[in-house]
Amino acid sequence: MSPPATPMPRATLRLQFHQGFTLDHALPLVPYFAGLGLSHLYASPLLCARAGSMHGYDVVDPTRVNPELGGEAALVRLVDALRQHGMGLILDIVSNHMAVGGNDNPWWLDLLQWGRLSPYGEFFDIQWHSPDPLMEGQLLLPFLGSDYGQALQEGSLQLQLDDDRCGFHVRHYEHCFPICPADFGELLRLAGPPDATQALKPLADSFAALRFSGDAHAQAQPLQQALGQLLQQPALHQAVTAHLQGYDSRHDEGFQRLHHLLEQQSYRLASWRTAADDINWRRFFDVNELGGLRVERPAVFEATHGKIFELIQRGLVDGLRIDHIDGLADPRSYCRKLRRRIDRLRPGQHLPIYVEKILGAGETLHRDWGVDGSTGYEFMNQLSLLQQAPAGQPVLAELWSRHSQRPAAFAEEALLARQQILNGSLASDFESVAQALLQVARLDLMSRDLTLGAIRRALQELIVHFPVYRTYISACGRGQQDQQLFQQALDGARQSLGEADRPVLDCLERWLGGQGWRQQPPGRGRKLLRHACVRFQQLTSPAAAKAVEDTAFYRSAVLLARNDVGFNSEQFSAPIAAFHTACQQRLASFPDNLLTSATHDHKRGEDSRARLAVLSERAPWYAAQVEHWRTLAAPLRQQADAPSAGDELILYQTLLGSWPLELAAEDQAALQGYGQRIWQWQLKALREAKLQSSWAAPNAEYEEAVQAFVQALLLAPQGLALRQSIAAAARAIAPAGALNSLAQTLLRMTVPGVPDLYQGNEFWDFSLVDPDNRRPVDYPSRQAALERGGEPRQWLAQWHDGRIKQAVIARTLNLRGQYPELFRRGRYQPLPVLGQHAGRVLAFMREHGAQRAVVIVPVQVAGLLGDRAMPLIEGPLWGDTRVQLPFDASGQKLNGLFSTVAVTPHRELMLSAALQDFALNLLIQP
Repeated sequence: MSPPATPMPRATLRLQFHQGFTLDHALPLVPYFAGLGLSHLYASPLLCARAGSMHGYDVVDPTRVNPELGGEAALVRLVDALRQHGMGLILDIVSNHMAVGGNDNPWWLDLLQWGRLSPYGEFFDIQWHSPDPLMEGQLLLPFLGSDYGQALQEGSLQLQLDDDRCGFHVRHYEHCFPICPADFGELLRLAGPPDATQALKPLADSFAALRFSGDAHAQAQPLQQALGQLLQQPALHQAVTAHLQGYDSRHDEGFQRLHHLLEQQSYRLASWRTAADDINWRRFFDVNELGGLRVERPAVFEATHGKIFELIQRGLVDGLRIDHIDGLADPRSYCRKLRRRIDRLRPGQHLPIYVEKILGAGETLHRDWGVDGSTGYEFMNQLSLLQQAPAGQPVLAELWSRHSQRPAAFAEEALLARQQILNGSLASDFESVAQALLQVARLDLMSRDLTLGAIRRALQELIVHFPVYRTYISACGRGQQDQQLFQQALDGARQSLGEADRPVLDCLERWLGGQGWRQQPPGRGRKLLRHACVRFQQLTSPAAAKAVEDTAFYRSAVLLARNDVGFNSEQFSAPIAAFHTACQQRLASFPDNLLTSATHDHKRGEDSRARLAVLSERAPWYAAQVEHWRTLAAPLRQQADAPSAGDELILYQTLLGSWPLELAAEDQAALQGYGQRIWQWQLKALREAKLQSSWAAPNAEYEEAVQAFVQALLLAPQGLALRQSIAAAARAIAPAGALNSLAQTLLRMTVPGVPDLYQGNEFWDFSLVDPDNRRPVDYPSRQAALERGGEPRQWLAQWHDGRIKQAVIARTLNLRGQYPELFRRGRYQPLPVLGQHAGRVLAFMREHGAQRAVVIVPVQVAGLLGDRAMPLIEGPLWGDTRVQLPFDASGQKLNGLFSTVAVTPHRELMLSAALQDFALNLLIQP
């Protein structure tokens, strides 16, 4: 019997669970979430992750709910509470990778112990066959803090008994490298007491015989249990422990013994620095501690999803969010397989599936995947484009390029970053694709003369110019959308490649989806072509992410409001009509798509971006501020070039966007805490940019000089004038920024799609990049504010406390609850705006049957707001600006979000009336 059906999401809220905020911590908050008008909680991954994980994406055991979060019992308690309020639970799952390294992933440890004989040998995405003879049949483990030989010499590789005494491992700090049981024989042949030697000899012989067994993995288990029992005897345990001292690599004989033992394993230990060039297994981006899974294999799919399916079948999970869908070998097949399974588990019910997908310019989510939409990054981009004044772009671009000497065009910065990433942290992944394509070239007489060098050069330029994260090549080749996007990459590559290498692009075009592998006869050729296509697509995605999100975003600061995950940062702004078109397209294709404006991965808070957007409207003013600040900053420098001009301008925008509303430049106690947050961000920004410093090679001298500058700016007496000026500038744009924030909040909850909130963001969110955006949330203050209620004038007068934003959310979401189909499936119709300030207003109607909702939102109104201290434009300032209605409601009063508004005899809504009490409005004709 299926669990009771839960409705499709109406509004969701994302919660980040960890040991400091468990499932039981969320339990008493459920009534508050229900009071906000939410229909679903949207949980970060809940399966067993690495101890102390703050995000849950580093899963080590997918077969159980994380005990640090309270385990399955706590999950049941939370879901019971949700059900009592008519709410559901959406779960984030990680299909692409698991946490590796360390000593806590049993699948990984078994793989290391047995290599390809392990039942998990094919779970991880490993290339066992390597052109490097040193790597043939071995797994590179780049987890050492130094070079392998040095680690041996310094004794940081220590041979030890397992805690259960059933085996042996080499310990290197937090890492555990198991020894294969087939090598236990030499470790148990003691040169010690005769009694111990005699007692262990039969077991030593049995372990040695495993090397010649066809079923060594299974036969080793009882032998290991027997070893554990024998070593419970103190004399034997002492004898074996003493014998292991002979493997102390700080001595010559021990060095040779331990090295010989390690050489026999299925892995090769190496410095973490070797990963970029030599790693032979797929990671999540370039993170050595996250190993890629081959979820396209049925056994892996079942093993990694078994617990999730059980939770769905039991009615504990009502929808899924798939992390990093582009990392998979075949996203379409995976999603369709997942949809079929879920439909069978909950017959007659539709559980939504959302995919985390970055959509590039001109790219749309494929409708044949069987999913309900994306997680909404593209909507963040659409909101941001709406808030930027195009007239500000040339002023801000000139300011940036003149001071920083960096490219003003983001596309140019992204190209440089892609080249660096492909030649740096993803070099080994790039080489793997190049080698795969070389094998394809060798299959055909017409291409077998192509050299590896030529393939490398053409491939790099193709990826550098790729306009999207990846294509989705099938057995039949590329689809129409992919063909257009691939052609863009080809055109860019042809312009930058030398003439001699351009013909290679024709081969790449054909091999990488121009002709599907199904056109090849079955056999080795088809297999090689398919392998090359999969590897290529699994490379373009991390190349884009690392180059754009984790590099160029920290190098380019024409306007930081346009630098965030999922944004098309090459575009500065877009007209209101483009926003309308996007909403209509979403309603037609993915009406239940999530709509977000903040995530656990964002680079800066939603209200920080909204505040920074005001700079596009006040660009000349901001340019003058920067000139003044750089003059005031000169005495604060310890070194003339630290920070660089670019880093300095990025810092100023970050301070403007995140400066707390109540922070005074003289408040030393508050500045201490704020300064710590800023330096945490600054250090990450410097290393992500990879210009003056990096994670791989930190520049301590530069970092220390920048830290001294930040501390002087925020805390030292000599920095007072500068921080007072920055604080004054932040206060000057804060009201317009707050109005932008309220506008994007209302739009997110009224346009087609499912509004998604991020934890705590019902109050103002001026957070920085993670971990700052995952700080603890003050829920008691939010609960008290919702219970206290209030009126528009009170919220406006005290808008700094954030209750005004919470009020908009609660009132709008509860209105959605009263009219669910109106907002879920209601027609979206842009409304004409006429009059003096028509270009500053976005208006639309949602219509379902006889129900209608009219939404009116001001856009780019910093000039109208002027120097006013609250986010409200008085009615008379709107003049004759008015919204035309497509239905006859002459003389009627429509119920507004905060007040009623009369319709004129001409079927128009005057903004002077519609927005006289509040900055924006939602009007209902029931």
